[in-house]
Amino acid sequence: MRKHVAILLLSLLSVTVVRAQDYVPAPENLEAREEFRDDKFGIFIHWGIYSMLAQGEWAMTNLNLNYKEYAKLASGFYPSRFNAEEWVKAIAASGAKYICFTSRHHDGFSMWDTDYSDYNIVDATPFKRDILKELSEACQKYGIKLHLYYSHLDWYRDDYYPLGRTGRGTGRTTHGEWKTYYEFMNNQITELLTNYAPIRAIWFDGWWDQQPGFDWGLPEQYAMIHRLQPACLIANNHHQAPFEGEDIQIFERDLPGENTAGYSGQDISALPLETCQTMNGMWGYKITDQDYKSVPDLIHYLVRAAGRNANLLLNVGPQPNGELPAAAVERMRQIGEWMQVYGETVYGTRGGDVPPRDWGVTTRKGDKLYVHILDLQDKGLFLPLSGQKVKSAVCFKDRRPVKFTQDKQGVLLEFDAVPADVDYVVELTLK
Repeated sequence: MRKHVAILLLSLLSVTVVRAQDYVPAPENLEAREEFRDDKFGIFIHWGIYSMLAQGEWAMTNLNLNYKEYAKLASGFYPSRFNAEEWVKAIAASGAKYICFTSRHHDGFSMWDTDYSDYNIVDATPFKRDILKELSEACQKYGIKLHLYYSHLDWYRDDYYPLGRTGRGTGRTTHGEWKTYYEFMNNQITELLTNYAPIRAIWFDGWWDQQPGFDWGLPEQYAMIHRLQPACLIANNHHQAPFEGEDIQIFERDLPGENTAGYSGQDISALPLETCQTMNGMWGYKITDQDYKSVPDLIHYLVRAAGRNANLLLNVGPQPNGELPAAAVERMRQIGEWMQVYGETVYGTRGGDVPPRDWGVTTRKGDKLYVHILDLQDKGLFLPLSGQKVKSAVCFKDRRPVKFTQDKQGVLLEFDAVPADVDYVVELTLK
C-alpha cells in the first residue's frame, strides 16, 4: 500500500499546480457546501494519547514534557471501551449530522494505520486497531458525514522546521528540512483521502504557529486535496479571512461577528460558516474540568449560530478508556430531544430576514420565517419586516395562533405571557 500511495502522490504532484487565485470549486464541491450548510450541527472529537494525562490536548507543551518521554504514552494506550458504533449512535441521537475527528493533533500522533510514521495507533500501541477505519465504517452505517482534523504543526518530528511559537520546552531540536515534513503531510493527507471512505472536509489547524509570511505551501496542498476528492471541503482554523482554495470559514469559540475569545475578529465571508465550541472548558479530556455548559445554553448557542447562517461544531473529549464522558452524552441526548421537536426550524435553514438581536434570532426556509425567542422580557416583539406580508403566525410547538399586527414598518407579535421556553419559536408564513 505504501508504494501505491507514494506513486499516486507523485503523479498528482507532477500535474501543473492550480494557482490559488485560479481555484474554481467543482460542481460536487458546491453541492457539498450546500449540504454542509443544511446540516447545521456537528460533533468535534478531540482524542489521542494525551487523554491518558487527563490534562487536555495541549499537555505536551503546556507542561513542557520531553517529547521522547511523552511518546512513551503510546505503549500504554489501550482504550478497551472504545466502540465506534456506540459513539456514532450517541452522536446521531444528538441530532448532529457530521463528526470532525482529530486524525493527528499537534503532538504528532496519528490515530490511523499510516504507512508514513510508526508513531500511530496501530504500530505504537498495544491496542493495534485502526480507530479511524472503525469510525469511518460506523459513520457510513448510520449516515453521518466524516470530517478530519489535521494539524499543520508538529511537536514531535524534527523536520517541522523552523520551531514554531509552541512546543519549545519539549526538548525537541529541529535538524531536518521543511521539505521532508511538507512531503510527509501531503503523503498522509493523500492516504486519508485515498484509503478511507469519502471525507467531506479536511479541517486544518496550526497555521498560527509560525511567523507571519511563512510559506506553508497551502495552494499546492489545497489543489492536491481537490484533485483527490473534488467534493472535499477545506477549512483552516487560522483566525484570518479565508484564503483562496478554502471552502468553509471557521470561527473558534465565538459566533460569526463576535470576538469574545480573541480568535475571531476576521470579516465574515460568503463561504459556509462554522463556529467550534467546547461543551465544557477544554477540547481534549481533562479530569478536573467538569464545568459543562447547561443544555439550554448549548441549545441557545446552536440556534444563535443558525441565525447567523453558521453551523455549530460542538466538542467532546473522549476518556482514555475510549468512552465518551457521561456528562457529554447526557447533554447530547437532551439536545437531540429538543432537535426532534424543533429541528425543522434549524436544519436546511438560512439566516432569517431579521438580523440577530439580544432577544434571539430568525431562520428562514422557503416562505417560513422562524422567530427564535431566547430572552424576551416583554409580552410584545416588533420585527422590522418592511416590505414583507405575513399570512399567518403560529407557535411552532403546538400550532396555536399568535396574535400579530402589521404595518409598513413591520410586524408586532403579541403574547399572553412573556415567553419562557428555552426557545419559544414562532412560525411566520410569508407571502
